[in-house]
Amino acid sequence: MKVYFVGFGPGNVELLTLKAYKLLKEADLIIYPGSIIDEDFLREFKAEKVNSHGMSLEEITETIERNLRKGRKVVRVQSGDPSIFGSVWEQIRELRKRGIECEIIPGVSSVFASASSLGIELTSPLTEGVAIVRPSGKTLKKDHLDELARLPLTLVILLGVDRIEYIAEKIAGVRGWDEPCAVVFHASRKDEVRIVSNLGKIADEVRKRGIKRTATIIVGKVVEGYNERSYLYS
Repeated sequence: MKVYFVGFGPGNVELLTLKAYKLLKEADLIIYPGSIIDEDFLREFKAEKVNSHGMSLEEITETIERNLRKGRKVVRVQSGDPSIFGSVWEQIRELRKRGIECEIIPGVSSVFASASSLGIELTSPLTEGVAIVRPSGKTLKKDHLDELARLPLTLVILLGVDRIEYIAEKIAGVRGWDEPCAVVFHASRKDEVRIVSNLGKIADEVRKRGIKRTATIIVGKVVEGYNERSYLYS
């Protein structure tokens, strides 16, 4: 018995991998997170659809097992890429206890969809890399945004636009209020919103647009591009 965990990307069907699209077309049952992915995005796939929003881990795994034992092809849809804040391991751990094989099909994260939308790189010749983090809140008691801000990293914050004031203040305490910052809401979707600003203004601009969730925050000089030459083209 095997279940497929398919990364659905940021909500644009055209960004699905060919393998993900094929599996969704062949599926008998699609379990999807309705609080993030609207069922309308899945309308071209004929499988039975179950919204997992509000279901417990046990209910999800039981639904998967029950349908697999009936000989049905089951696809568990994950938003973005399953490896980034997807809670995918919790599901796989429980399914393996039941003797169920799991295969993950990677997807396009909103991190990369947002950078593409802005037309930027997340790295530059002057950065050491990228940190993908979330702020403290309901599921995280303490974050290290200020410590990460001291490093030559581009900071990408997920699951935190509702705390944009806190995030801006904490990073600005290290980098200053003029540090470039961008917020992308529903990256790659038809209702996408892009805001390019700085830490001093970003919170007000986000609130004016009424953005409260499903947005990616990118902080760093890369938001404005760079003038340096990389080794590749030097």
